[in-house]
Amino acid sequence: MSPEEETPEPGNDHIEVSPAPLPGPLDRLSEGEMERKQAIARVGTQVLNSLTAHFLDQGFDWLLPVVFSPSTDPLWPDPGASIEKRIEVEIYERTVRAMLSMIVHKMVACSLAYPKLFILSPNVRIERRERGKTGVHTYEFSQFDFELRDASAQDVRELVEGVFHGLLHDLAANRQEDLDYLGGVNTGPFEAPFRVLDRVDLEEEYGQDWEARLSADLLQPAWVVNIPREFYDFEDLETGVWDNYDLFLPGIGEVLSGARREWKHGKIVHKIERDGVDPANYELLLRLAEEGRLRPSAGAGIGLERLIGWIVGARHIGEVQAFPKVPGSVYDL
Repeated sequence: MSPEEETPEPGNDHIEVSPAPLPGPLDRLSEGEMERKQAIARVGTQVLNSLTAHFLDQGFDWLLPVVFSPSTDPLWPDPGASIEKRIEVEIYERTVRAMLSMIVHKMVACSLAYPKLFILSPNVRIERRERGKTGVHTYEFSQFDFELRDASAQDVRELVEGVFHGLLHDLAANRQEDLDYLGGVNTGPFEAPFRVLDRVDLEEEYGQDWEARLSADLLQPAWVVNIPREFYDFEDLETGVWDNYDLFLPGIGEVLSGARREWKHGKIVHKIERDGVDPANYELLLRLAEEGRLRPSAGAGIGLERLIGWIVGARHIGEVQAFPKVPGSVYDL
């Protein structure tokens, strides 16, 4: 049994905050709570409209998501992973998994057919129960996933900063009344380019719980780079430096995670073996790399519930969901 098939040992949570009030189901909301829910939905609609429009304007193809696949993100050896259970089912005599992340699909699609792509991707990550009270975790969530062929980390960061600026402008222009009603919202102004912070420096300054402490101290969005992660993030094996990047927002923490990708067969094989990942789950990716058909790319995934929750000042990002999916709780719908 490979590590990604086991329940990972508890590691450093990406975000630790004070206990947050759990969101209620739709049928139990008061009139005031329902009005708040509706205002959040209108802001969320504008966020989705703006994000998709900005990416379409820049020539991206909008692909449809995948729900089940034999291959998905191993979430190993990421120290922030806290998966309590992985959903597996048998379809046509093959074992498939619920999607943890479409990273492998993005790399293949970007290499073979779609040089610039994005997907609104559902993710199922059955988090440890105690994460239900962090206010920033749900066990089903949606990512705005995108990937660009032959792109650098700097290309992606500049793209995101431009889209981020346009998003906040669109919100102020179209949903200001809802933003005022919700109170405690985050629409800037924020200065670009955002600061770029190295994880090594943050560990020296804050210690191992640097993520939570950084989130509390931030006044502006900031990039954090050089984070040890899964085999597909680009790593300089001589220096141990990773060419990846997470976007942290004040008060909530990581809202985007991305990287330049590995594409050379020998290096991917080495990292899979080093990390104890089962290569059988990535046979297609490995074959394409061996045939020279896997292309260099870079991309990221934006957690939509976290982004919208941060904008509207949600007490728990489950408020953003019509049907909350809070770790440790199963609602009727």
